[in-house]
Amino acid sequence: MVKVSIFGSTGTIGKNVAFTLAREDTVDEIVMVARPQSLDKVKGETYDMYDALAARDIDCKLTPTCDFNDIAGSAIVLITAGIHREKGMKRLDLAVPNAKIVDYYSRQVAKYAPDSIILVATNPVDVMTTIALEASGFDKMRVIGVGNHLDSLRLKNYFSRQININSSEVHTRVVGEHGDNMVPLLSSTTIGGIPLKYFVEYVDLDIRGLVQQLRNAGNTIISKKGATEYGPAYAISNLISTIITDTHRVLTVSCYLDGEVENVEDVSLGVPAVMSKKGVAMIVPIHMNDIEKKSFIKAANTIRDATYEVKENLDI
Repeated sequence: MVKVSIFGSTGTIGKNVAFTLAREDTVDEIVMVARPQSLDKVKGETYDMYDALAARDIDCKLTPTCDFNDIAGSAIVLITAGIHREKGMKRLDLAVPNAKIVDYYSRQVAKYAPDSIILVATNPVDVMTTIALEASGFDKMRVIGVGNHLDSLRLKNYFSRQININSSEVHTRVVGEHGDNMVPLLSSTTIGGIPLKYFVEYVDLDIRGLVQQLRNAGNTIISKKGATEYGPAYAISNLISTIITDTHRVLTVSCYLDGEVENVEDVSLGVPAVMSKKGVAMIVPIHMNDIEKKSFIKAANTIRDATYEVKENLDI
């Protein structure tokens, strides 16, 4: 029996992940953890989801709870709880208040579900990944941030739409910070098996415009509808299903680095990783050009400094 638990289950991302994951029918039980004052709301969410799942004959069990004991035996515990970005805010603006929340929940996971994998979606996700790692005391391969998985999907989508080609033909990746210092790996991007640098000779492709669109994606959506939901929810549920099914796909997630990429240490950043039922099976080496390397190092320094500042504020 595969159980996944979600902290922040009444939030926009948490409840959408629960529903998306339930529809994929790869999980037997989803525990939706809420604060006591939100328990009725999360019960209402489960009733509504059950009605929808019945139309597809899906029998995933949905457990609304405010009791940490119910997360015992979880394969994965997702932390989405936290203060969400508003228009004009940067992800790093959320760092200190959200770190307190992630620190607390990570300690509960260590106590009640010590054999689980912690998946962090709370922003700023790279900083929060390190906070969760240190608070839980878990091996670093079992604490994973959603990182640049969503950014990579977005860039893939932008290329596909601009040149009107099936997205399966686009192979691209974004690494570094999930934020202003994200690094699109354009040097290794291929379309239909053709390196991007050759492909652009034959089509009108606004690379600079695509990258700017990518950097602004979250704020653009927030400014128009108030929050991002479908993209993050699908990216997270896709990541959870990849781990559970042990398919060993390479996804770009936030991992704590000990020199595996460009000798970067003591910081969590988005890097390609082989995902397995045990968490990160391997961090995949990256080939970057000089510009990309410089940007990756800048991202590492920015997130490391922010992480140190947060830890000082939390006195941890």
